[in-house]
Amino acid sequence: MATTGYPNRVSLTEQQELVRFLEDRFACAQACTECARICALRASLAELDGPDDQQELRRKGILCAEVCDATCRALAEQTTQAEAGMRAQVEWCRAVCLETAQVFDRSPGAGKGAEACRDCARACTEFLALLR
Repeated sequence: MATTGYPNRVSLTEQQELVRFLEDRFACAQACTECARICALRASLAELDGPDDQQELRRKGILCAEVCDATCRALAEQTTQAEAGMRAQVEWCRAVCLETAQVFDRSPGAGKGAEACRDCARACTEFLALLR
């Protein structure tokens, strides 16, 4: 009786590529989670009716937290998601993280947030390299 769906043998190279893919996917999801947490915290510390720079920091922090959270959830799903959709989500996350890091750089005391955003963008870049 023949089985379908999975090959009988997987080469060592294919196994290594799959493991690397899953490790980088998990690392990206972890970075997204940490970035979302720090961005949400940073946004909560910004003044609601403060000057324009505080409002921008708050908006970017909230957006980054939401995008990172959505990206983490997308990466945590099973592989039923199309690669193109996953790539678009991770690329969006990377772009938002880099923009948010720049905003955080201009705000005193937001260095940890900027660093988390850059770490997340780097993890996204590394994961995207596997999708190409």
